[in-house]
Amino acid sequence: MSTASKKRGLGNRIFGRWKIIVTLGVLCAAALHMPGWPRPLIDPALSNVLTADYVGATAGENLSTTPGGKPAELFGLDTEPVFGGALPEKWRRVEARITRDREAIAQCRVSHSCSAPAQKLIDLSLEGAGRSSRARVGLINRAVDLAIRPVSDEKQWGVPDRWSDPFETLISERGDCEDYAILKYTALLEAGFPKEALKIVVWKNRWPEEDHAVLAVRVDNQWLILDNVTLALVRDTDVRRVIPEFVLDGQGVRRLISNSWLRKLSS
Repeated sequence: MSTASKKRGLGNRIFGRWKIIVTLGVLCAAALHMPGWPRPLIDPALSNVLTADYVGATAGENLSTTPGGKPAELFGLDTEPVFGGALPEKWRRVEARITRDREAIAQCRVSHSCSAPAQKLIDLSLEGAGRSSRARVGLINRAVDLAIRPVSDEKQWGVPDRWSDPFETLISERGDCEDYAILKYTALLEAGFPKEALKIVVWKNRWPEEDHAVLAVRVDNQWLILDNVTLALVRDTDVRRVIPEFVLDGQGVRRLISNSWLRKLSS
């Protein structure tokens, strides 16, 4: 092969590699502007709730704790109490029934004579006993998801919305999203998790657009979301395409209102 041919061959190879690099760059730039590219947790166009925008976080940054080392608020949002309306009334009724069911469990632990739903709830709470907190949460979450079948309140009870207590759900072995969340809340309480580490969250899905309830549990200063549509444990900071609206816990019902912690952090 002549020297000129060698030079032309080398030039063609270099040009070919540059074409590949330029093409990959164009494809990456196009992907970043695709409509389906992940968006922030909350779409400000769909809610008055301020967006919890985690895009500015650097790799490896821990958003689960505040600068003072305290656990971050769920979704990085502040809350305000809600005293009136249907939701607080529903939660008060369910809390009273949870207390009643747990008292029945306490009695059957002593007498060793348990009703079927009480024994089922005890068995659920014992899932993963002796394992790490995170592993135990995962096993209890999985056990509850497999213990009942999803069904709408309209189909099961003939009404648009009905919140069942844990025993009622375990007897029917059916329920919708809030029934899963209530049962997981109670099972984790029976497993020894503190009340302050457990919150039922009511949010609005963006697609399909509908209200949905899940359980949030704090493990190792991280909030994990337990959703009956998946067995995966997802961090609150990784949830996408939802609008968190309310949290229900031992303090009552509170509305999620802002992400002032992130504003304080940036200032």
